[in-house]
Amino acid sequence: MMRVKPSSPPIGIFWLFVLPFALLTAVFGVWPIVLSIQTSFTASATALKTNPEWVGWLNYAAIFADPVFIESLWRTLIYTALAVVCTIGFAMLYALLLNSSLIGKGRTLFKLAIFLPVVTPDIAGYVVWRWLYDQSFGAINMALSALSLPTFGGLASMSTATQAVLIAELWHHAGFYVVIFLANLALLDKGQMEAADIDGANAWQKFWHVVFPQLRPALLVNSVYALIQYLKTFTVVAIMTKGGPNDATNFISYYAYQLFDQGRYGEATAMASVLFAGVIVLAASLMRLQKQKV
Repeated sequence: MMRVKPSSPPIGIFWLFVLPFALLTAVFGVWPIVLSIQTSFTASATALKTNPEWVGWLNYAAIFADPVFIESLWRTLIYTALAVVCTIGFAMLYALLLNSSLIGKGRTLFKLAIFLPVVTPDIAGYVVWRWLYDQSFGAINMALSALSLPTFGGLASMSTATQAVLIAELWHHAGFYVVIFLANLALLDKGQMEAADIDGANAWQKFWHVVFPQLRPALLVNSVYALIQYLKTFTVVAIMTKGGPNDATNFISYYAYQLFDQGRYGEATAMASVLFAGVIVLAASLMRLQKQKV
């Protein structure tokens, strides 16, 4: 009996479904970026007028001559590198734990616990974390004091503010990356695992030579998304630290917001454009590096 190959849907139907989302992306995604880049080449005093004064690269020269911006840039890059490694590492370990037989019947509870923060509103979650870190009545230091342990400086200390922000962001975002790792783990080649068992491989050898190579697609997706997520860190800083203490958490996104709030639109959008370009370059480089390793 001859099998009939299913026909592909008409091209018109395809565009009928794609067009609304393409328009939304163009209007609320691409167009604001274009306007922001355009504003970065205008004088701040006329940036919001119909006929702004064009100043070329002066705003970019101004921000790169600003020591606060340079410090903020380095601070953002260091924080992003640390946050990506911690988040991806934690998410992978958590996903491997969920995929193992160690948890048993409590697997659903652990899945709910890690994913619930993802759907929690950013502002509500970070307000609660700010209370937890409070030096006077925060639950974290109260618990540490009850256990006769040293208290945590939290948001009040320059040496711990970045760690405190990172913990809050890790809590909020980790579940998303765990889900992607779990989806990839569900597609593992069981034949390779059985072959490794027959060859007498131990747990570490099976992970490094069988599981980890097959996790590269999820690792790439999570790394790129985390890179973008942490380079543009803003909400957690706006809610918890306002860039402090003493600019310890004043990342590029928040510093640009401060300048924009002061009416320095040209410099603020120039910073946003530099950040946007950096995100594109770093994400593309990471994707190319991962493809070369495959």
